[in-house]
This record gives sequence, C-alpha cells and structure tokens, in this order.
Amino acid sequence: MKPTSRANRFIELEDRYGAHNYRPLPVVLASGKGCYVKDVDGKAYFDFLSAYSAVNQGHCHPKIVAALKAQAETLCLTSRAFYNDCLGPYEEFMHHFFGYDKVLPMNTGAEGVETALKLARKWGYLKKGIPRDEAIIVACEGNFHGRTLAAVSLSTNPEARDDYGPYLPGIEVIPYNNVEALESLLTEKGERVAGFLVEPIQGEAGVYVPDDGYLKRCYELCRKHNVLFIADEVQTGIARTGRMLCCDHEGVRPDIVVLGKALSGGVLPVSAVLADDEVMLTIQPGQHGSTFGGFPLACKVAVAALEVVKEENLAEKAERLGAIFRKEMRQIESPFIGQVRGKGLLNAVVIIPHNGKEAWDVCLAMAENGLLAKPTHQHIIRFAPPLVISEEELREAIGIIYHTLQSLE
Repeated sequence: MKPTSRANRFIELEDRYGAHNYRPLPVVLASGKGCYVKDVDGKAYFDFLSAYSAVNQGHCHPKIVAALKAQAETLCLTSRAFYNDCLGPYEEFMHHFFGYDKVLPMNTGAEGVETALKLARKWGYLKKGIPRDEAIIVACEGNFHGRTLAAVSLSTNPEARDDYGPYLPGIEVIPYNNVEALESLLTEKGERVAGFLVEPIQGEAGVYVPDDGYLKRCYELCRKHNVLFIADEVQTGIARTGRMLCCDHEGVRPDIVVLGKALSGGVLPVSAVLADDEVMLTIQPGQHGSTFGGFPLACKVAVAALEVVKEENLAEKAERLGAIFRKEMRQIESPFIGQVRGKGLLNAVVIIPHNGKEAWDVCLAMAENGLLAKPTHQHIIRFAPPLVISEEELREAIGIIYHTLQSLE
C-alpha cells in the first residue's frame, strides 16, 4: 500500500518531529462518522479497530458531540480545588448506572488501573491488615494494563517491559485462564494478597477469551481469601462484548471496576474506577487525585456516551452482530485463517503466514480495499467495529475481508 503525496506529507511530519513509539498503517485519517472514516484524499474505510474500542458509539456521535459543545461554551475545567455543577450529577448517574457506591474519576485507562492498584493496597493495609509494604497484587501473563511503570511491572510482554526496570515490587504474575494457579498462589500467600487484577478478555493479547466459568471461579477464590477482585474493563466494558460489562456474562460483580475508552465515546480521555465505600473511602483527601479527573467536559460527555449505549441497545446489538461475524468468518475457507475467536463485537482472527504474507500484509491489503484493522502480536488481527454498525454494513465488511484473503492466496 503506497500513500499518496498528500498523505505522505503528514506521515513525514510525524516521522521527523514525533517520537517513534508507534508503527501505524500508512493511512492518514481526516474525518469519521459512525462506523466509517475518511482519509485526507477522501477515501472511505470501515473502521474495524474503533480506536481500540474507544468509539463503541461510532465516530462523532451527534448526541455526544452536542454535549461536548454545550459544556465547552460554559465551563471546561475547574480542577478539584473547587466544586462544580457537573461532577456531582455525573457521580450520581454512575452510581445508578453501574450500581457501585462511589466513582473515582480519572482520564486514561492507565490512570484508572494505577488508581485501582493504589486502592487495593490501601484497602489491604487499612482493612485486611496486611503488614506495611508487604501487599501483593496478582496479575496474569499476557496482560495489557497500560504503559505506566506499575503497568509494565505487571507485564510479561518484552516490548512493553524491557529496559524500564527496576520494576514495582509486590507483584505476582500467574498464567491466564488457569484457576488452579490462582488457587495455589492464594493458598500459599493469600494473607498478603490485596487484589487480583484481570482482564475479562485479554484484548492486546489477541482477544484471548478464557474458558466459561473462569471469572466466576476466580471471583469465588478471591471471596474465600478476602482478596479484591479487580476487573480491567477498559477495553471490554461499555457494551463491547454484548453486555454492559464483560464480567456480566458470568454474573460476577467485581470489587473494583476500571473503565475508560468508550466511557466518552472517543471524544475525550475519560476513565473511572468504581467501588463500594469499604474500598473507595480508604483514600482520603490529598492521597490521590488528578487535575483533569472529573472535569466538567468529561462529566457531560460521559453521561451522554452512556445514554447512547442504553438508548441504542448497543450491548444487545454487539451480541447479535458478533455472533454473525464469527459464524461468517468461520465459514471462509482460506489458508490464512487459523482460528476465529471473540465475544460480542470484540473478535480476532489468528493469521497463518501464506505465500510470504503475514498479518501486516493482510491489513495493508484490507486497507486498500476499504477496511481498517491492525495486527497485534504479529500474527493476530483484531476486528472490533463501532457498535453502531448495521448488519448490512457488517456483511459488506465481511465481504471485503473475504475478497482480500482470496486475492492474497
């Protein structure tokens, strides 16, 4: 795929003046609406990445944009040094929407995870009675919880972790989708374990869906050993997998939930940590915060974004269309397709190299044909369109994927 001269101008600017910490597809986007984006030359594409599930409600949803515009003309930022007339109503809305006593507002998913870890440690010392500086956080191999030093200390991915040491102490990493590993660790060290941090589906690992019952059994073990069950729902939450939270599939109510990405419909960086009073109120004034956390724009945008999810039945839509996508993809006979997996509209295809072509080449060819997706771990392509996509549009996109694979054979 060769960028046009117009596109190249923007690519060269990023290459010259920006850090080289990403490897984007050579497509320069200029606008978006619903499940479509257009590049600087006016070519339209299906967006099957959704900014890593941040735009579940579709690009530039009119209700969310209207909420942003209206508040931007009134008051944008106050900091938390003062009250404002948006944060309290937003917190009340979140309480009724998700059913937790309290919400702690932050900005990014990584900040949300960091907040959850701090809450777990505070709770561990103040409520559980763990000896000072001996608290343990348990995480899973293959995780992706962000880019902070705490998050990379949890990581087992060399690209994310290498050369950032020394790493945060008090961390134990066990295999994902392995209840016995968690049980063994909690039996041995449970008295010092404050929290178990887990993604209900590992997104960056390639949409790794655990066995049915895994989350439920892990939750029960946490109850048994008085350990906080912490769900990183930054990517899987807000209707992406066919439920409002992915943990809802197994009837699990985490002690701490981390939300981000689609909490704002992709309009602003907005994240939130949910917990009940016993956990949340262990943090007192001055012990944690963020200048932008809970700022007026974020509050109005998040309320609008969540209302869209409910009003347009996006969770139900994701479940129905996701089943169609997986069924149709599994019927494609192609030497490139190794496995199709997912839940709702969070799906992935494991790509088998063929004719010298790998996942990156497949994504380049799909972009040529009008569909954008991105490889993860070199051999997996994640397919996660905005949840507002129609069945007709989904089937058209599946046709593009099919014909692209055929053309590369």
